[in-house]
Amino acid sequence: MKKPNTNTSWGNVAGWYDDLLEKSPDSYQEKVILPNLLRIVDPKPGQKILDIACGQGYFSRILQRNGAQVTGCDISAELIDIAKRNSPADISYFVSPAEKITDKVVNSLSMSEQKFDVAIIILAIQNIEDIKAAFSESSKLLKSGGRLVIVMNHPVFRIPQNTSWQWDSDAHKQYRRIDSYMTDTKTKIDMAPGAGAKGKVESGKAQGASKVTVSFHRPLQSYFKALNSAGFAVTRLEEWISHKQSQEGPRAKEEDRTRKEIPLFMCIEARKI
Repeated sequence: MKKPNTNTSWGNVAGWYDDLLEKSPDSYQEKVILPNLLRIVDPKPGQKILDIACGQGYFSRILQRNGAQVTGCDISAELIDIAKRNSPADISYFVSPAEKITDKVVNSLSMSEQKFDVAIIILAIQNIEDIKAAFSESSKLLKSGGRLVIVMNHPVFRIPQNTSWQWDSDAHKQYRRIDSYMTDTKTKIDMAPGAGAKGKVESGKAQGASKVTVSFHRPLQSYFKALNSAGFAVTRLEEWISHKQSQEGPRAKEEDRTRKEIPLFMCIEARKI
């Protein structure tokens, strides 16, 4: 198995990321991803859910409040510490990269708890280098017929350093420019480019931090091939748009139109066969 790249950890921005999710009332996580995730996962009492790359436990806690029995893991010890501090004791957390979680689960949980109904990877797959290993580990831990739900930055329209919003002055239209798609890329993301300036990152996960993380882009077919090789069949694909609206201005109407046409996120549901 390929050794995971620990440099992809979000531990160096753990405090900032916790503040983003917990104190931002208009975040994509709360307004777009959470309601769709609850609809698709449909958590209920007795359901066992594994939250892979769970970060500081934001989604783990909400799934648990809806009755599910939740276990969370993340490569970042700093984020797991925050998750444990802010979560009820009946959510189990442990530190592990997504590419090597089976041994950790076996050592942490009883035999009856070691098979899950659902596994989720939310806004983290782009930070995982070896997706084949991650999907293989997920398959080992799911019951037969269990589901893997992945939410990612849209792999067509949100490619770090290779996609951007552009304005056509002649047509008075906004459009999405795509400079590269088929090539796998590994990109270092500076959370705060420019001294004293608040950084913006296209991954949607970071803004205003002062550290560097790593993002991996792959074309959509790479996800399907990796899922298939791990024993999954894709059963759902959805694309989710932004909930935000522009302030009044000459381009506001066109910006709002393109938000409805160009999705920010993609959800893939795959079932273990």
